[in-house]
Amino acid sequence: MNAGKSTALLQVAHNYEEQGQRVKLFTAAIDSRYGVGQVTSRLGPQRQVDTFDADYNFLAEVPQVACVLVDEAQFLSTVQVQQLHQLAQVRGVPVICYGLRSDFRGEPFPGSAYLLALADDIEELKNICTCGKKATMNVRIDEDGRRIRDGEQVSIGGNERYRQACGRCFYA
Repeated sequence: MNAGKSTALLQVAHNYEEQGQRVKLFTAAIDSRYGVGQVTSRLGPQRQVDTFDADYNFLAEVPQVACVLVDEAQFLSTVQVQQLHQLAQVRGVPVICYGLRSDFRGEPFPGSAYLLALADDIEELKNICTCGKKATMNVRIDEDGRRIRDGEQVSIGGNERYRQACGRCFYA
């Protein structure tokens, strides 16, 4: 959360396209914070992209491109992660996914767990907790800024619903 994942995705897409290569960008259909199919950086850049839902088949529907970029990858299903892995391994298409490892309870998203298991390479984008330490967790908050510890795994929101935390502050 707030580590610059969407900004990084947009930069990678720009780099490919600047070299005349075609890329395919995706975000989760359930993420409507800035509009459905919109990858938006807190710094301002945004772009309309394709969406995936639980039924989207990456192997069947992704055309030949130089690279596939996925934002909000924590919302991928385990089957979709396997499809993306196959796309990279068998078809030789680089697939770069950006997302959260775990939810506000510290539990992994199923898609994230499979991404971590199958990824050839993992790069962590760093963020800072309010205490100044490296943030690795996410905390859900209510309208008054109080921490919420229970609830559904998925609740779409931005800075008004979540804040990043280091492990120590997460357990405090």
